[in-house]
Amino acid sequence: MTSSRTAAASTRAAITGIANTRCGRLEGSTCLGLHAEVARGAVADAGLELADVDGLICAYSFTEPHPMLASVVAEYLGIQPAYSACVSAGGASGALQVMTAKALVESGMCRHVLCLTGDNRMSGMAPGAAVAALAQFGHGQFEVPYGITIPAAYGMVAQRYMHDTGLTLSDMAHIAVTTRNHARRHPDAQMRKPLSHDEVMASRPIAEPLRLFDCALISDGAAGILVSAAPTGTGAEVRIVGAGQKNTHEHLIAAPRDLQSFGCKFSARDAFAEAGMTTADIDVAEIYDSFTITLAIELESIGFFAKGSVGEAVSGGALDLGGVLPCNTHGGLLSFGHSGAAGGAFHVVEAVRQLRGQADGRQVADASRAFVHGDGGVLSAHVSLILERLS
Repeated sequence: MTSSRTAAASTRAAITGIANTRCGRLEGSTCLGLHAEVARGAVADAGLELADVDGLICAYSFTEPHPMLASVVAEYLGIQPAYSACVSAGGASGALQVMTAKALVESGMCRHVLCLTGDNRMSGMAPGAAVAALAQFGHGQFEVPYGITIPAAYGMVAQRYMHDTGLTLSDMAHIAVTTRNHARRHPDAQMRKPLSHDEVMASRPIAEPLRLFDCALISDGAAGILVSAAPTGTGAEVRIVGAGQKNTHEHLIAAPRDLQSFGCKFSARDAFAEAGMTTADIDVAEIYDSFTITLAIELESIGFFAKGSVGEAVSGGALDLGGVLPCNTHGGLLSFGHSGAAGGAFHVVEAVRQLRGQADGRQVADASRAFVHGDGGVLSAHVSLILERLS
């Protein structure tokens, strides 16, 4: 009999199952209930049973803040996986789960690794509580005492980036409108009401220069992703052909001085190198968009657009379905929903749907290669994935 570790040399990791809940206010939902819903959904999507899962990776929850959440979820699901752990990298957690699952599968340690994220931040927390919790992400000694928040930190990054590159408020408004147009085509999106450029420009300031529609949502929701071992050269699975991670800092006070040399440049470089691809090979991108400035910076830093050109590109329709780089086709964090670690995992789920040809009215024609990026903190933790449909 061939051991799993011996067989690992001839296998690659594939995403075989996906699931997501609706986003928004899901009355009566709980963190564990949401996890269970997408766990069963992702496993069923792969044609398997929960008993087939031998690896479980969870993230974190504001409403169920248990230090061993993966063990709690396994117990709740009634499974006893050989490997279980939590990864915590803020908004990069979903992509990091997949990167970790890839390593587990390709090393032969596991056959089927279930990656789960979810929270009920909208219905399960008092108004403003989620935002208050995020304020504690600042440096406890040098930032938090002075009242910094995540939006304020990104506001400072935006001010500097706009000064250095010529990016404008109008450019960022086009990003918000584009992602809303994508979300309007997705039945599970939290925000499906039409949004105009004028409405974004006129929306109230949150942390200047960022306005209301420049900021991600607060949502209830969950995502499940099953990563499995797949023999090389068989089937039409969505393979994970490249992955990379890079952290340059945690707190804004320790960020690169130019506020432009962020880790996304390096995580993407490594993912492309492993895949043997370049940005020109990508058909669809799902890139973390906690704020409009986040997406603008990452699009340029990763290399999809030259520095200082993303504003003109977006206003010209570059990120639309028929554009040169259809991006965040589910609506992203800005309009689909943002439920903690699940926010970034939604990007992975959407990329798989696009590659399978299951994105219905938002389908990118002939999509076979996708780029996914997760970002945690204040452009702190970065994980890049390249997915490919092999037929």
